[in-house]
Amino acid sequence: MQDQIETSAEAAEAAALPRCYEVHANSETESGAKDLPGQLQKPVETKSPAQWAYERLILYIQNFEKTLTGDQEVAMGFTGGDAGVMRIEGMGYFDPDIITFYGSDATGARTQLVQHVSQLNVMLRALPKSVEDKPANRIGFRLAKDLEES
Repeated sequence: MQDQIETSAEAAEAAALPRCYEVHANSETESGAKDLPGQLQKPVETKSPAQWAYERLILYIQNFEKTLTGDQEVAMGFTGGDAGVMRIEGMGYFDPDIITFYGSDATGARTQLVQHVSQLNVMLRALPKSVEDKPANRIGFRLAKDLEES
């Protein structure tokens, strides 16, 4: 029950602001973002579909990386084909509707995926880190930092 009285303008603004909601079978599993970063709290109408998808993907990648061990890095698997898995090393968007992923495949070859937001379908996967003597790469935290600074 809500104890605070809102004006109709406040209620309309709250309805337009982004929310994140998750439920997990394991009650000890930490849900995603409870407090969205400032950039994600801006009304959706002020963003292109590409920017909006990009910002939310950063949040999902960052939350996924929190579950990884020090020997794992985030990668994405492709559905609907045999393109394999790409270690995520960078991400961007091109307004109004393109998301781009940069990385490398299982053989170490440079890869880039350019995808329309209407076709966006990303499966995050944990892969062993690529170099044994270096700490695991955490792209999600770098992307989130850049998002906060912009």
